[in-house]
Amino acid sequence: MSFKLTYATMFDPPEELHTQFEKALTETRATLGKEYDLIIGGKEVKAAKKFEKRSPINTDWVLGVFQKGGADEANAALAAARKATQTWGKMPWQERVKLMRKAVAIIEERIFKIAAALTLEVGKNRLESLGDITEAADLIAYCCDEMERNNGYVVKMGKDPLVGYNATNTSVLKPYGVWVVISPYNFPTALSGGPMGAALVAGNPVVLKPASDTPWSVRLLAECIRDAGLPEGAINFVTGGGADLGQALIDSPEVDGITFTGSYGTGMGIYRSFANYKWPRPTVLELGGKNAVIVSRNADLDRAATGIVRSAFGLQGQKCSAASRIYVEAPAYDDLLQKVVSKTNALVLGDPTKREVYLGPVINKGSYAEFQGYCEEISQAGGFATGGKVRQDGDFAKGYFCEPTIGVNVRRDCRLWQHEMFLPITFVEKVGTLDEGMKLANDVNYGLTSGFYGTPDEARWFFENIEAGVNYANRPQGASTGAWPGFQPFGGWKASGSSGKNAGGHYYLPLYMHEHSQTIIE
Repeated sequence: MSFKLTYATMFDPPEELHTQFEKALTETRATLGKEYDLIIGGKEVKAAKKFEKRSPINTDWVLGVFQKGGADEANAALAAARKATQTWGKMPWQERVKLMRKAVAIIEERIFKIAAALTLEVGKNRLESLGDITEAADLIAYCCDEMERNNGYVVKMGKDPLVGYNATNTSVLKPYGVWVVISPYNFPTALSGGPMGAALVAGNPVVLKPASDTPWSVRLLAECIRDAGLPEGAINFVTGGGADLGQALIDSPEVDGITFTGSYGTGMGIYRSFANYKWPRPTVLELGGKNAVIVSRNADLDRAATGIVRSAFGLQGQKCSAASRIYVEAPAYDDLLQKVVSKTNALVLGDPTKREVYLGPVINKGSYAEFQGYCEEISQAGGFATGGKVRQDGDFAKGYFCEPTIGVNVRRDCRLWQHEMFLPITFVEKVGTLDEGMKLANDVNYGLTSGFYGTPDEARWFFENIEAGVNYANRPQGASTGAWPGFQPFGGWKASGSSGKNAGGHYYLPLYMHEHSQTIIE
């Protein structure tokens, strides 16, 4: 199709997209209940224990049966990856890029199949699902582009001023070795494909472990990489719990680098644990956000309301970039709140395989219970402009469905102003001035994304003062969400990230390589 789907363009797709998704959904439903193995050293491997993955839409639906790997499987995958450092790691970068571009082509051929699995597995609506897997392909392609643009990161340096000698100095970026990627449930293919693609393009064999809630879609992505013809052990896919399989990967001295996307608590635990080694190893972390949107009295309130609702409630608020704190100058507060409530109430909650549905279920029983607990806290500290309840009637009874919720008049000492809820909940707060809004926006540990609505001069002031890695002004497509590789590099400041270099941007790929300075005197 000539149409290019991104998180910014997804709101008005051509009819062909829906037709192809429906076809893939029908075909995918026919495969439910299938057993999936690990991929270790190019071979299909079973574990002694298994687990079922059920859909959050309807927990009667068994999507697949997966291997519950542990320390033995972790060690086997790491050994296979270590062996591949002698093939994949020493392969000329041009050949690696060629194979990874072939992987991108395979992903693009299977986009609708993988998107259907994402909808059933995560509860994403069809457009969010298609965006997820399309972003995975684009992130990998962008890494290939960057490797080519930088000529493999081989740079001629200056010549020493030596009389009677000819000095040649070269800087070369080389792979670290074995890389572990631990991906989250909310963007299972994009946030597997992005770091995995960077690691592989750089020459690091990968051990990929998805969240236990999303083994299916990541397995389908791993198959695309394998089927491109990479050497055995270059890509290894393992499933299992974080406490056993995940911890075995983190603790192993065979790991040369790690990328984790997930919660602050887990990520900081990995950061500290991974540092307990005989030398520092690269640790790339993206750890969530508590993202603020500031709305000026001069803003286009219709545009602001559209962007806020899309960012607060897309994927049921389960985005690290979700708009969770809205600070509005007092003269605009009442009008904006009315518009946001109206747009929120127009959202359709239900089975996300259906075309008209915007919000599906939250990911699991734990998140469902957390939503109810948070709403009880909000009721004690303030009130609701809309929402605040779970749905258990009719077709909602066997899934984890939560109403999109707007908290208002919530006391500023309520802990939820600081806490990442990762659910369809946002707060709207009145402020006297933009300066007050900025102070509140920056007064959190996180610094991932932010949004602003106001005049161009006010937007420039906003960019000068906001403490976050990804920032948008006057964007109806999403107040704080919607980054795309090559357009908006994605990563955070403060507690939101460890590297300061954003995925899908110019400085990310070199994180997966270390510099080798070479001098020869003739």
